[in-house]
Amino acid sequence: MVRHRLFGVLGLLLLGVQGQSDNLGLSNGYLTINTANFNARIVKDAQVLASLTPAGSSFDFLPFDKLSVRANNGQYHWGDITFRYRQQGSNNWIDGNSATARRPVTAVTNGALAASNLAPTLGTSPLNITREWINVSGDLGLRFTIVNSGTSTIELGSLGFPAEFNSIFTNRDASTIQRLCSLSDPYIGMHAGYIRANPISGTGAALVVTPLSGTDTPFEAYRNLAEQSYSSTSYGSQVFEGLYEWQVLTKAWAEREWAGITPWNPASSRTLAPGQSLQFGFRFSLAKDGVRGIDAAVSGTGTPVAVGVPGYIIPRGSPAQLFLQASSSVSSIASDPSGALVVKEVSTGSYTVTPSSTAWGRVRLTVKYADGKTQTIHYHVTKASTDVLSNLGTFLTTKQWFDDASDPFGRANSVMTYDYEAGAIVKQDARVWIAGLSDEGGTGAYLAAMMKQAIQPNAAEVAKLETFVDKVLWGTIQTSDYGVRKSIFYYDKAAQPNYPYLTNANWGSWTSWSRSSAYTVDRAYNYVHVAAAYWSMYRVARAYPSLVKSHNWEWYLLHAHNTIIRATQRDVGYNRVGLMGETVFGEILADLTREGKTSEASALTTAMRSRATQWNSEAVPYGSEMAWDSTGQDVLGYMPTVPHWGWDGNARRYWDNIYGGKLQRIERQIHHYGSGLNALVLLSAFRSDPSDSYLLQVGYAGTSGPLSNINQDGGTATVVITAQASSAWP
Repeated sequence: MVRHRLFGVLGLLLLGVQGQSDNLGLSNGYLTINTANFNARIVKDAQVLASLTPAGSSFDFLPFDKLSVRANNGQYHWGDITFRYRQQGSNNWIDGNSATARRPVTAVTNGALAASNLAPTLGTSPLNITREWINVSGDLGLRFTIVNSGTSTIELGSLGFPAEFNSIFTNRDASTIQRLCSLSDPYIGMHAGYIRANPISGTGAALVVTPLSGTDTPFEAYRNLAEQSYSSTSYGSQVFEGLYEWQVLTKAWAEREWAGITPWNPASSRTLAPGQSLQFGFRFSLAKDGVRGIDAAVSGTGTPVAVGVPGYIIPRGSPAQLFLQASSSVSSIASDPSGALVVKEVSTGSYTVTPSSTAWGRVRLTVKYADGKTQTIHYHVTKASTDVLSNLGTFLTTKQWFDDASDPFGRANSVMTYDYEAGAIVKQDARVWIAGLSDEGGTGAYLAAMMKQAIQPNAAEVAKLETFVDKVLWGTIQTSDYGVRKSIFYYDKAAQPNYPYLTNANWGSWTSWSRSSAYTVDRAYNYVHVAAAYWSMYRVARAYPSLVKSHNWEWYLLHAHNTIIRATQRDVGYNRVGLMGETVFGEILADLTREGKTSEASALTTAMRSRATQWNSEAVPYGSEMAWDSTGQDVLGYMPTVPHWGWDGNARRYWDNIYGGKLQRIERQIHHYGSGLNALVLLSAFRSDPSDSYLLQVGYAGTSGPLSNINQDGGTATVVITAQASSAWP
């Protein structure tokens, strides 16, 4: 296993439990359906999937143990269906949903493992829908037959199939989560699309859900499903992200809720004449070799597989490779936008993919196969990597440079948080740290500017950042004894009676710290940012001494060291857990040793060894302030690889927009900062075992992820610490 060395143990969120109704009919029991590869149970009355375990294993990919609190109307399971239709000539879409008002379905005997007609639970509708659970060469299959039983032609504009997995962490401790839960990720790739799910532990068999052969079931979109947030599971919260559905048709959503949004795949609909039928379905298969065997498991179902090398975030001027494996020959490959990617076949199944000199942003390749299947592969093209960094440094030290000397909070001469949508520095926010140059939401801008110098120093930028160090970092953000304040912006009318605080901000929130609260030095996470900032300037001063004027390399290195040591003191909380970005501590230790700073290196070694000894004794080590994150998780269970730049190597996170985003909501985030941090672990493990190319594949994807967060002009996204939010996008 490859464990995350940056974060910490999953906390236990204690929530009350609410009673719920048994609309599924659990009291009437279950039907057991077994295949060579699976043992499954479906609810007898509703005939939705309740449990799915690999044959011979007790690990359940579904939350069977939580089913009693997930049996109400409006709660989704595998086997449910949602749709929108309209009569030909009408503009109004009509909704249908098997979970809205459940009634026992009508059992059908037709040779399937289990079959039912959904009419009782769908109510009045011209669509007659039969659902079958079938054996597919030892795998489990799910098939729907939809018949237009009306007298007029209808257009089916939305068709979704809810996908449920055991990603409920509510009321579970860290060890229980490791033992019971799984994470799932989509590849929204049309007929080549699939959902992958794997145990959080990163070990054991993984699950893939692919289109069922003999049906036309493209993966067109992945829609977040709204459910009521009962306290028993806390749906749509930090401890339960919520569920999504595999959408085959999306035109009705594109016309309404998604109007003005560019979807991952073009929206489509289907027309059914009276008496006409359509079939859709899914195949559940095991990757018995775990996450490394997912591609082979997908290919084994006859589903096309794509592998991009080095990945799907590619810079201009750097041709990539694409390998396609399919049972049918490729008939065409097209780029959207046209010409953004030039694809040339090198040999059968092997292609070069070259971005044009003007390409930037999302690019979709559409591969058509001779057997009628369509596959979409999703790329993100950036400028050349050196240009991306150069543009970032320029933007941060100009557009995001705050130099108002009258600022009463002492923030002048700083790189501050920026609202890219508004084109303005964020000077105020009720979450005071965002405008306060500390914590993750407020420190990211200046830290990015400083770390950039360690890789690509620029004299003008270094000069500004030295001013920041002398006028803001040392003495304002950081106290004379190396304590690091939680925020230097605060909401305190007594301390700042004349400051024009925004009248429409939620200043009554717990996030609106007073001066005394903001100035506390008790949060260890903040010390990492400051230590890293000093370290970056040390690297510049050591390699390019002529660029640094205020202090020499030794001053910066010792300030980095002293900041870490201060973080270990008893008045600083969370200093016994893993801290985001503390990989830099190891770099500082290496530099102290190389520079002959023996006593400092010894002190730092002693402090870090104490923490490591503690973690080594814990079943799920490292700790965190949050109820869960990648903290303590096995990175192989946490970081997927799929042919989509947004999910490939994406560190799973969906709540940090609440604490650092402009749009404060729960939603899946694309390339949260964890992508790059987790990648360090994977790439380190790959260096220890270069034969494991899977580690390199996911590690590269994670480390390239942050490049997608930088706009063409070097500005970063409007959300403060993430990038582009995905669940709001189709």
